[in-house]
Amino acid sequence: MCVLQKIPTGLPPGPVTWHPLQAREARWARLGQVPVIAWLTGLSGAGKSTLAVEADRILVAGGRHSAVLDGDNLRHGLNADLAFSPEDRAENVRRTAEVARLMAESGAVVIVSLISPYRADRALARRIAGDIPFLEVFVDTPLGLCEARDPKGLYRLARAGRIPGFTGISAPYEAPEQPDLTITTEGRSTDACARALGARLMRLSRAAEAAKPRG
Repeated sequence: MCVLQKIPTGLPPGPVTWHPLQAREARWARLGQVPVIAWLTGLSGAGKSTLAVEADRILVAGGRHSAVLDGDNLRHGLNADLAFSPEDRAENVRRTAEVARLMAESGAVVIVSLISPYRADRALARRIAGDIPFLEVFVDTPLGLCEARDPKGLYRLARAGRIPGFTGISAPYEAPEQPDLTITTEGRSTDACARALGARLMRLSRAAEAAKPRG
């Protein structure tokens, strides 16, 4: 049975109504898997995007239908009109979460790679996911290591005052208090980190999981 969840929009009642669609479980059964949303959060340079791509490779190799929603890539299109104020960051998270929910409803395992520095915004993403399994993954990399890596040269610019509101330097990062999964990258290879995430997602997306009662 398809469970329809309406997310509050704040808009007054009008001519827009929710149209019932094919039961999502029929599609999931055809795919032989159930969806999961993995939300990777961490500082810039923590390794979120690299980890997401490698975990996606593991899932595809294991026969899963999966996809990555990368924060930088989304800002080239869907979120191109957003800046980096707290309000725009919140909207960035909301839009991304809505897309992740739509993709998950189709049966995909969706890996989101997004700094998403505020706990309240990540809590909203979880609410939008509704009854889709949602895994908050803290990619735990110390600020000093992120600065040492600095693959895009952003920390250097932020320290020079040329990028205002940069997370970890001139804007806060609120680390998850109780993440579903913590991946510590310091002293570990990319392969080891990706295998930890990939194994968790392979297990959660097994079709047998759908038969278990939801609690």
